[in-house]
Amino acid sequence: MILSFFQIDAFSSVPFSGNPAAVYPLQHWLPDAQLQAIAMEHQLAETAFFVPSGSAYELRWFSPETEVDLCGHATLAAAHVLYNELGVQRELLQFYTRSGTLTVQQTDDGLMMDFPLIPLEKFTGDQQALTAALGLEHTPVSIWQADDILVELSSQTQVAELEPNMQALAQIPTRGVIVTALSASSDTDFVSRFFGPRVGVNEDAVTGSAHTKLAPFWAEKLGKTTFKAKQISKRGGQLSLAIKGERVFITGQAVRFSRGESTLPNA
Repeated sequence: MILSFFQIDAFSSVPFSGNPAAVYPLQHWLPDAQLQAIAMEHQLAETAFFVPSGSAYELRWFSPETEVDLCGHATLAAAHVLYNELGVQRELLQFYTRSGTLTVQQTDDGLMMDFPLIPLEKFTGDQQALTAALGLEHTPVSIWQADDILVELSSQTQVAELEPNMQALAQIPTRGVIVTALSASSDTDFVSRFFGPRVGVNEDAVTGSAHTKLAPFWAEKLGKTTFKAKQISKRGGQLSLAIKGERVFITGQAVRFSRGESTLPNA
């Protein structure tokens, strides 16, 4: 069996930055083990698969280790493939996912995704183990939790200089750890990094789903509902955010890096 795929750099307008994701348009679902094997072969943070479902699409995301509940950059990548590679003309794309129905539409600034806002609670885990795994030399300003842990630091420099112990961090019971601080630049509100060794991604380049927690967190602190955000991984990427009710609208650009074919063994 031969499958076509696209590799898209999400949250970037040029290749070699943003977050790469492989995207597979399918006509029907393959066995889960096969989807997981494909994602493991690509060794990207996420591989997205979608199939038509009426006028919408069923969308699933796999890291090299497991299926995940929500992935922003691979959703952006899938929408880019539908609009720019497959010529879909719909004004609004609907995706049925583990996290409910997600929508994406084209805007003048890029592709805008409509995601659920994820509220945070005070962290109740082992703070000493967490800070040691992160290699923190300074006491965090605050620590919060949802499906990810969010650690607020006092400066962008502290965020940029972090060198976590990934083996230790993988033992922390969470999908991933978001580290954030106010931006040192006037054109950006806040910066972040995302570490997810527990799900097979030591550091994610740009994490759309993390911003479903970052947006309400910074809204509470800054008293505003629109933001410019930057993820300061090695590749880096930029996002525009807007909170409306219980939703977070995440806007970013995407670009195709490559396209190709995968040969799967016959069943």
